[in-house]
Amino acid sequence: MLKVEKKSRQKRALTKGSLFIVSAPSGAGKTTLCKELCKSIPRLKHSVSYTTRARRKGERDKVHYYFVDRTEFRKMIENGEFAEWAVVYGNFYGTSSKKIEELKERGYDIILDIDIHGAMQMRQKYKDAVYVFILPPSIKVLQKRLRDRMSDSDDAIKERLAEARDEMRSYGNYDYVIVNDDIKSALLELEAIVIAERARREKIDQTLIGKLLK
Repeated sequence: MLKVEKKSRQKRALTKGSLFIVSAPSGAGKTTLCKELCKSIPRLKHSVSYTTRARRKGERDKVHYYFVDRTEFRKMIENGEFAEWAVVYGNFYGTSSKKIEELKERGYDIILDIDIHGAMQMRQKYKDAVYVFILPPSIKVLQKRLRDRMSDSDDAIKERLAEARDEMRSYGNYDYVIVNDDIKSALLELEAIVIAERARREKIDQTLIGKLLK
């Protein structure tokens, strides 16, 4: 991790938080990277999505996902509750607009790991968000990671690999691209992006600037 003093980080102004949108093909490691990043950077929250898919072993409701049935998910769509939603491999996934705005108003930055379709929906509503694409070092490595998860059938893995090739063509729609060959290096790059974005001129505490210029 970047050796930034914790005390200095905590001096960041409580301005409205920023959004970091992270996309990647299934198995590239985006969720792991986002969750690990939240452990090292104060005032950064990982957005928890809603989904209709079945829980995998070890997953907990409201921690990994908000697990809901299709009827409830469709009601949320009808009520306009999602900032984005998509159908991925036959299951519904969505991000709550309300939860995002609540965290931003409290000064938190939010990081979302969502697929490319959801990210493009977010582009329409959150033009000032920061968009990051995670690439695997190779298709062979991606295939191994999917197999090591032991949560998908051979047919499902083939489908995910075919989809991955299409998704990776969308990297040009993102502000940053990280190749996740080594988790520590990839995490370092993602942390650098967040820290750099926090140092943007428009994020500076105007009250502090006013005092300095008196």
